[in-house]
Amino acid sequence: MTNLLMVEKSKIANEKTLAILNSKAPYSNIAGKDALDIALIFASFEQAPALFFQGDGVWQLKANQDGLLISVKDYLKTFAAFEFYDIEDIYVCQESLYARSLSTNFHIEKIQVLSKQAFAQQLASYNSILRF
Repeated sequence: MTNLLMVEKSKIANEKTLAILNSKAPYSNIAGKDALDIALIFASFEQAPALFFQGDGVWQLKANQDGLLISVKDYLKTFAAFEFYDIEDIYVCQESLYARSLSTNFHIEKIQVLSKQAFAQQLASYNSILRF
């Protein structure tokens, strides 16, 4: 193994990675909005986190929701900014979708639907996990 390759592997092993786990419905409280704000803050400093959606958090990905109907600011439209902020690692738990009879018709693109086991393995690969 060359020294350069060893250095690159060392950098990757020491790199801090952040996962943000969304497990709350979008308008039940402010957890989803807080998770979004933190993701955009980290991404603006080129520390793009990975976003994970499970449990009732999968409702945040459902298309055609309007928070204004319940007098709540619709923060879900801001998810469209993920591409601009280079937030590319977005995962959703397949079992959570099935349990809520939801399709993969999301309001954002490039979401990876993972089995419960693959979801847990991917989440465990991050150094830090913030749960909302």
